[in-house]
Amino acid sequence: MSINQIIHKINIGHISEIHFQILDIVNEYEFITSRQIFQLLEYKGIEIKSQDKLNTRLDQLVKMKILTRYYFTSEEGKGIYRVYCLEKMGKYLLNSKEVECNWQPTDNTKPVALIKKRLAGNQAILAYMRKAKNFSKSRTKPAFTAKICRKQFKAHGEVTLKVKTKEIDLIFECVRRETEWEDRFLDRIKLYKEFYDNFVPMDSGYKTAPQLILVCEDEKHMVETYKIIVANKVDISNFKVYFTTDLKHNATT
Repeated sequence: MSINQIIHKINIGHISEIHFQILDIVNEYEFITSRQIFQLLEYKGIEIKSQDKLNTRLDQLVKMKILTRYYFTSEEGKGIYRVYCLEKMGKYLLNSKEVECNWQPTDNTKPVALIKKRLAGNQAILAYMRKAKNFSKSRTKPAFTAKICRKQFKAHGEVTLKVKTKEIDLIFECVRRETEWEDRFLDRIKLYKEFYDNFVPMDSGYKTAPQLILVCEDEKHMVETYKIIVANKVDISNFKVYFTTDLKHNATT
């Protein structure tokens, strides 16, 4: 579909404000499931009526090459879920509304393991957004710098909680069972250790060090992850690291 055809659809109301709200969410979260989009629309107070109604609008955006859709099998093998990301026309539409969009074609060729980490980060943010009464704000990809190796890296999500006049930042590192995941996790935790062990106020924009939470796939995975930290002596000095699992985040309470 050409740009002129899409502009015509906007002019006759076939692409409405709700479509742009969906685009904004996909732009912010990069990779996101249809269920997560529905929950975010609900949280923002945007009426969508049902998941089926949302899926119809998502189908329209895919057909117009505004979004791209992937199908993933759930970890339990019980079903298939849809994952969405931007397409070239989506970036054009966002830019036309003067919305910042850093999407580029190579984003849609990222490895499956990286996409799953992004989705797990989304779910962690959503859990706090929907359940924590003191939820203040969130970011999808907070950036940090490991001072000694001078390497910048990004966590998989951040939530800020407000306790009276104080703000507490929680950052999520999502650990997935992928090829050579142990080595990949070790490389990542070394970067976090370097950040925390050398932390001074205003490093990477933080007045106080954020709380690191490792999001593992299940209880067994959590133990495996902890053992890697201990065996390689990469525990973070003077800062506690919390562990959780996908199931705990997705629990109703």
